[in-house]
Amino acid sequence: MTTTTELNRIALQMVSGGKGILAADESSPTLSKRFQKLGIESTEESRRQWREMLFSAPSLSSYISGTILYDETFNQSFANGKSFPDALIELGILPGIKVDTGAKDFQGFPGETVTEGLDGLGARLENYRSRGARFAKWRAVITIGDNTPTTTALVANAHALARYAKLCQQNDIVPIVEPEVLMNGTHTIQRSFRVTRAALLETFEQLALFDVVLDEMVLKPSMVISGDKSEVRASEEEVAINSVECYRQCVPAAVAGIALLSGGQPDSLATSHLNKMNSLYKNLPWPITFSYGRGLQDEAMSTWLGDPSNATKAQAALLKHAEANFKAARGEL
Repeated sequence: MTTTTELNRIALQMVSGGKGILAADESSPTLSKRFQKLGIESTEESRRQWREMLFSAPSLSSYISGTILYDETFNQSFANGKSFPDALIELGILPGIKVDTGAKDFQGFPGETVTEGLDGLGARLENYRSRGARFAKWRAVITIGDNTPTTTALVANAHALARYAKLCQQNDIVPIVEPEVLMNGTHTIQRSFRVTRAALLETFEQLALFDVVLDEMVLKPSMVISGDKSEVRASEEEVAINSVECYRQCVPAAVAGIALLSGGQPDSLATSHLNKMNSLYKNLPWPITFSYGRGLQDEAMSTWLGDPSNATKAQAALLKHAEANFKAARGEL
C-alpha cells in the first residue's frame, strides 16, 4: 500500500521546479477531428504513432513531469513492444489516465452539463494503478451564460469531482481535480472571477466533505479570463492578477500545486499568462505550473502531418513550447 507520504511526493513531483503536465488525453473522436482538419488519417495506429512521437521527444522529461493518457493510448505500446506507461516511466515521465467519461447534458438545466464516469470507477482505478498509472484526471465543465451556472450545476459537478478524488486516493493514485470554467461567451473578466471563485469554493467544500487529502492532489483550474467574444479584453496583467487573487481566496495552502489548463487560448498567450503570474507573485503557498494539451501540441501536429519523416521537426516544436512553459512556470520568460 502506498503511504500518504508517497502520494504527496508524487503530487509534488508533478508540479515542482517549473515542470508541467502534457495533456495527451483527447478521446479518439476528438483527436480524429483534429487530425481530419490537417488531412491526417485517423486510425488506432496513426494515433499511437502520434503519441509515441510526442513522448519520445529527446529530453522531454527536462520540462514535463507527467502526461495524461486516454484509455486507448494507455493500452497501447511503443513500437519496441513496451507499454506506454512502462515506457514513460523509463523516460522519467509519470503516466496518468483520464477516467471521466465526458460531460453530459444536465437534465432539467438547459445549457449545463455534469461529468459522468463514477460507475465502476474504483475497479478501473485499481486496474490502471496495477499497470503503472500514478495519477488520474477528471474534468468538470462550467459554462457562463445569461442564466448559468446554476448553483445546482456547481454542486453536482463539485460533488462528482470529490467522489472521484476520494476514490483515487483510496486506490493509491493522485487525483488531478479539474473544474474548468469555459472561456466561451461574451462575459467580462469580472464575471469570470465571480464564477471561477464560486466553482472553486464549492469544489473545496465537497472535497472537505469527502476527507480528500489536499497535499495528495493537484488542482487544474481555468484562468480568470475574458470571454472569447467579450467586447472588453483583459490585459495579460489583469488575467494574472485576477487569476492568482481568485486562487488565493479559494485554494487551501495544503494543496500540492496548481497546474493550469489553457482552455483553448492561443499557445503563446497561455504561456504569457503563466509567466506573468509567476513573475508578479513570489512565495505563493503552492506552485503554479501548466497542464496544457493544445497549447503544447498544436504546432507539433501541424508539423508532423502523419509523416514519419517530419517527426524530428515535430518533436522540436513540442520541446520549444515545453521549454517556454517551463520557464514561464518559473517566471523567467
